[in-house]
This record gives sequence, C-alpha cells and structure tokens, in this order.
Amino acid sequence: MIRWLLALTLLFLSACTEAVPEDGSARVLVMGDSLMAFNGAAGRGVADGLEAALGVPVVDRAVAGARYFHALPISGAAGMRIDAQYRPGDWDWVVLNGGGNDLLLGCGCGPCAAQLDRLISADGRAGAIPDLVARFRGQGARVLYTGYLRTPGITSPVEACGPLGDAMDRRLAAMAARDPGVVFVSLARLVPDGDDSYHARDLIHPSPRGSAAIAALVARRIADHR
Repeated sequence: MIRWLLALTLLFLSACTEAVPEDGSARVLVMGDSLMAFNGAAGRGVADGLEAALGVPVVDRAVAGARYFHALPISGAAGMRIDAQYRPGDWDWVVLNGGGNDLLLGCGCGPCAAQLDRLISADGRAGAIPDLVARFRGQGARVLYTGYLRTPGITSPVEACGPLGDAMDRRLAAMAARDPGVVFVSLARLVPDGDDSYHARDLIHPSPRGSAAIAALVARRIADHR
C-alpha cells in the first residue's frame, strides 16, 4: 500500500509539470525544485512571473522535492530527478535551481562535504550541476542558475543549511565565471532582514511575493544578457 501511494504521488507530481508546445513558441525552460515550483498551481510561481516579465512563453518543468541524486527508479519519470525534467527544445534560456534537497534530505545539512562535492566541486568545474549545465550549453541554450532564499533575522526550520548554501553559492558563482553563457543569481540577500512575507508559513518555501521577487530578479538578469 505504501509503495502504491508513493507511486501515485510521484505520478501526480509528474502530471503537474508543463508540456512543451509543439509549435516551438516557448524559448525559456524552467526546471528545479520547490523554489521554482511553489505557488505554480495557483499561477503565481516563478515561471508565471518570469513569463509576464519577459513577455515570452515559459515552460515550467520544476517539481517540488526534486533532487539530483535519488534512489527511487520512478523518480526520473516523475521529474523528481532534476535532470529528467528536461525536454528537448530550441531554448534560448534554461532557468533552474537545485541541490538543496540533496543536502537537506541526503545528509541533514550536517556533515555534507562529500554530498556537496558530488553536486559541484569547489572550483565549479565538476559534479552533477556543472555536468547538467554543460549539457544545456552544448545544445546552444544559455543557462541561469539560482541559489536559495535565506531568512535573515528569522529562525527557520532549515537554518542549519545556511553555511552549506553559502558554500554552494560560491561554487556556482565560480562555475558561471568561466562561461559568459552561464549566469548565477544569488538569492541570499533578496529577503529584507526580519521580513517573513517572502516565505510561506513554513519559512522554507517562497510565498507568492517571494516567487514574484525571484522572477523579477531573474528577468532583470536575463534582460542584462540579451
């Protein structure tokens, strides 16, 4: 019964991802975990805000809970593995995030040095994230990778992940510095000190305001690189 419920849940999450239009009109693909996916069911996710800001169709394939490393075979088909969210297309930009669930669920944001290295090396050259970014670059798309929101002035359930998030941001920035077609957008300073309106009640995921702020920042960075 538990396995059946898990399979059903993963298939439901898969159904929540957006199909790629056959006419090729969409030129921006969004991938990642709940940072991107949250509020999407209400039409207020990052992809929705990005579509409105850029004035172009955006395909949203992000899935809450997605990771790079996942033990379940079904995870690929359901979009629970981030690389499996990709769909071929003539993309101008692939906008994505990811890695937080691998650190939180994979090692509890505690002794995570090995897990962080698997995601991205200290110099930003090796690991699952650079490998995926290189795949998109090899197909001609520019890539924008975001970090994660912080909760300055507020204690959140994922407070222990802050130092790891900072370390991953530095590595992502090093990756982007080597390629003008790759942009890293840090979200570490997006939330004003003591302001909880950028987060949902769980103080982990973005609120609609938080999703809109992320979308606006990403749209500005894309506009800067047109």
